[in-house]
Amino acid sequence: MLKEKFFRTEFFVVLIMAGLMNCSDTEMQVELVLDTGSDLGEGAIWNHETGRLYWVDITNEILNIYNPSTGINKEMMTGQMIGTVVPSETGKAIVALRNGIYVMDVSTGSKKLITDPEADIPTNRFNDGKCGPGGRFWAGTMSLEGEPGQGALYRLDGSGVAVKIIENVSVSNGIVWSHGHTKMYYIDTPTRKVMAYDFDKQSGEIGNGEAVVKIPREMGSPDGMAIDADGNLWIALWGGFAVGCWNPESGELIRKIDVPAKNVTSCAFGGPGLGTLYITTARQGMSEQELKDYPHSGGLFKIRPGVKGVPAYFFKGDY
Repeated sequence: MLKEKFFRTEFFVVLIMAGLMNCSDTEMQVELVLDTGSDLGEGAIWNHETGRLYWVDITNEILNIYNPSTGINKEMMTGQMIGTVVPSETGKAIVALRNGIYVMDVSTGSKKLITDPEADIPTNRFNDGKCGPGGRFWAGTMSLEGEPGQGALYRLDGSGVAVKIIENVSVSNGIVWSHGHTKMYYIDTPTRKVMAYDFDKQSGEIGNGEAVVKIPREMGSPDGMAIDADGNLWIALWGGFAVGCWNPESGELIRKIDVPAKNVTSCAFGGPGLGTLYITTARQGMSEQELKDYPHSGGLFKIRPGVKGVPAYFFKGDY
């Protein structure tokens, strides 16, 4: 059964960040926007048409829609674990749930199955994903039991057909495209790498993958990802208390933003001019002591990093 919950938080915490590189003093603040205590907050994406931030709590089966102009976060129960969400050009949303990809009415909460490409694999669920140039939806799967190599990355177009693009994936995560639409960047978390594939916008085909960023083990594991207007990659670091920014051309770490939560899961540029970086976090996998030390884990954070993002791609198709 679908339910909606509305709440408004007046709790804002400003933390002065240490260790930032290449930024001015006015850019060195991160705020706790929503103290939701999400078990597995994820999938942040900014809807530039409505001025809302979409994000999810995977294990609590919640689609969040946050309105920064009012401070209201709308919680919509999805009835299944929800891996990610993207806006559709129809005004609805495409959500990747445990049992397939659905179109969802964000006003009523009603949803309709588009396809379930892994209907014969009940031990898998969908995880992160985004729309690419051309309006196709890309989302990957992973094992609920943590088995390596059991997932895959799928591409869904407007016809409703999901095509398997990459096999033997363990934890499908961040995915973005270069500004010239010639590269697709993709993370399978346990590899600790960002892969760059040649990308054809017209066909949606990829090829010639190579590792362009390698994340040191001591920095945590790469999770969700965003791209800024300069073409640099902002990567959430699970277990790393931070978001890192890398240049995919050189593989160089440009800067690191510390976050007062151990498991940082995704990030997305939003707000006026796309100058705000929203950051999701999780409480999952933390010890009692860690939760005491970082009580706002699972919350939604933001920072003005001094760079801007690019508009998210919307899904092209209507079901």
